[in-house]
Amino acid sequence: MSLNSPLLSLPGAVPAEGPDEGVAAHYGDLFREQRALADGSGFVDLSHRGVVTVSGDDRLSWLHLLLTQHVSELPAGRATEALILSANGHIEHALYLVDDGDTVWIHTEPGGQSALIAYLESMRFFYRVEIADRTAEYAVVYLPAGSIAENPPEAVVRETPEGRELFLPRAALPGFAEANGPAIGVLAHEALRVAAHRPRHGRETDHRTIPHELGWLETAVHLNKGCYRGQETVARVHNLGKPPRRLVFLHLDGSEVHIPAHGDGVWLAEDGPEGRKLGFVTTSARHHELGPIALALIKRNVPVDAHLIAGPDATAAAQETVVQP
Repeated sequence: MSLNSPLLSLPGAVPAEGPDEGVAAHYGDLFREQRALADGSGFVDLSHRGVVTVSGDDRLSWLHLLLTQHVSELPAGRATEALILSANGHIEHALYLVDDGDTVWIHTEPGGQSALIAYLESMRFFYRVEIADRTAEYAVVYLPAGSIAENPPEAVVRETPEGRELFLPRAALPGFAEANGPAIGVLAHEALRVAAHRPRHGRETDHRTIPHELGWLETAVHLNKGCYRGQETVARVHNLGKPPRRLVFLHLDGSEVHIPAHGDGVWLAEDGPEGRKLGFVTTSARHHELGPIALALIKRNVPVDAHLIAGPDATAAAQETVVQP
């Protein structure tokens, strides 16, 4: 299901493409929007993200069996994040959730809610849970840390150190924008995410990514909880300490007109694009202070001081370690 945000009608709105289609990429000034977010101003329209709720007496104990995170005793109002893995430990879904005391509210990647719900429904069995797709009814809105905007009484709030995410009724979105502007596009939100080294499912992942490669063990995986699908892989790789790949942060050469795109290759500078491919760029962005930057997933054994190049223009890329080799 694709829903176009009503905020695309705001002055200067330029529609986003790819996985963020349906909301604004920016509203005319990318760097001004980044600076506003960094200063705690404005909000980001994330109404293209999927919204799923799980209610019922068994909701937390049941989700605890399925997720990588410990949620059986999750206090009402406390935000957490979790993954759903395949039997081989590969990441299938990344979930951002909060329990309001009666219902667990989850947002996930745009369009990912249907597959997520299908999996959850297949695991219901005799548990007292109700699963619902609320994407058509609720929009996700991001407020940066330091924002003085008030939480609307009709919103469910998920608060993290990085800011607040509101599950807001879609009908209330235009009024919220009028009261809490400026509206800020997803490109600014993505640039700050890349600068903070935070992975995103579908960008930093492919069909064989495991949590260890992205640093998701620290935020989305509980290493001492009961069994869940894919746990054997998590435990084995954690104990051996040797994931096949690792996430890196790249400072890109700012003299290039174009920056590498998602999926572009990464190589040793000394070998050039004709050499052995070491990995791929996952997300690139232009940052208001750091200039062109990117995240990339490369082979674990690439030396941390190796000089790299990325993309079809062989853009010089200085790496900064995110996940230790």
